[in-house]
Amino acid sequence: MRLFAPLIGRRARLRWLHLIVGGALLMPYFLVGTVLVSMAGGGAGLFSSVPAQLAAFACALPMVAVSGFFPLVRPLSVAAARALCGVPPALLADGPARTRQARVRTTAWFTLHLGLGGIVSGITLALTPFALAVAGLPFSAALRESWLAAGSGVLVEPWALALAPFAGLAMLVAMALVAAGAGELLARRVPVLLGPTPEDRLAAAERRAADLAVRNRLARELHDSVGHALSAVTLQAGAARRVLDRDPEFVRRALTAIEETTRRTVGELDAVVGLLRRDEEPGSGDPGDEGTAYGPGLDALDGLLAHCGVPVAYEREGDLRVVVPVVSREAYRIVQEGLSNVLRHGGGSTPTARLLIAVRERELEIVMENPPGDRPVVVRPGGGRGLRGIEERAALLGGRSEAGPYDGTDGSTWRLAVRLPLTAHGEER
Repeated sequence: MRLFAPLIGRRARLRWLHLIVGGALLMPYFLVGTVLVSMAGGGAGLFSSVPAQLAAFACALPMVAVSGFFPLVRPLSVAAARALCGVPPALLADGPARTRQARVRTTAWFTLHLGLGGIVSGITLALTPFALAVAGLPFSAALRESWLAAGSGVLVEPWALALAPFAGLAMLVAMALVAAGAGELLARRVPVLLGPTPEDRLAAAERRAADLAVRNRLARELHDSVGHALSAVTLQAGAARRVLDRDPEFVRRALTAIEETTRRTVGELDAVVGLLRRDEEPGSGDPGDEGTAYGPGLDALDGLLAHCGVPVAYEREGDLRVVVPVVSREAYRIVQEGLSNVLRHGGGSTPTARLLIAVRERELEIVMENPPGDRPVVVRPGGGRGLRGIEERAALLGGRSEAGPYDGTDGSTWRLAVRLPLTAHGEER
């Protein structure tokens, strides 16, 4: 069977079917061609005249070529080729043909597919019954009588009858060879004619970059929101455990803070997961605008500070209402990550923080400090994911950030300073 696999194997059968599909698609064009040939005076005996049929076939191909310029021809052709041609799907383009180069390639493929499909379909329909009839002559008196009635007496001679089965088999093998050759030709041409053009590759690269930007943004959202919540809950639970027997009121406040923190975080987590489930592509719009519909802003800062697990000396300068939603949301996340850093690395058994949010003439300034306590600040070389996330958020809006020890050389005080423009993405105050 391996010897005949190139002719009758699964791949060969699928390619043969692909050619038959091309022949079926050619039929409307071929029928219009027969009408044109008939109008030109070739109507007598059209379906029994090989020259007339070839003329109709020649008239059909230009109409096929014109149809190939329609944008939707390429996705339909690609779908059929992926299913039946046996070529790696990655070698074929996605989406309609929108550029001139892509349309020219598509119409060349469409014409080649339907042209070869018409030829192979015609051979299959005509040669298969003829070859089976020839092969069955020695075994059927009715077939021999029909051939005699048709005037083909030579085929009922003894020597012809002896060779008839082999002749019929040879015709079937020849037909399979033609179909396999045509299928292989199409398979070799499909990556060239239906493969991605430079414009398609650029569009795919832009889509991948947009998807990567969305994934990175969602990773920042999850890191900042869930990471802060876990740090705050851990600190509150640990403090409550230490004073469980002697300060029930503190334990009650700690449990209340844990409840509020987890409830707020679950809501934010649901919003982020909802983004992943949206039918609309998240990366299709402005990366900074996507989160404004669900992310908290500076107006929710009081609730964050009240239940963050860290005593915060909060100072505000200016009217925060003038901050546009995009900047407000990113500022909230920056403050949240800053508080998480204080919880993880701040000095003292009960870390504290100072927070300044100031609205300047053109900038929103965020400064967070955790002063020294009874143990030194733990400073990780190069910072963690949170600091990189803060840098990315600031850079996305056209701002800047600085983080590190600033009071002396012992690194006892950690300072985070972020400056963001009051407008972003072309928004006006």
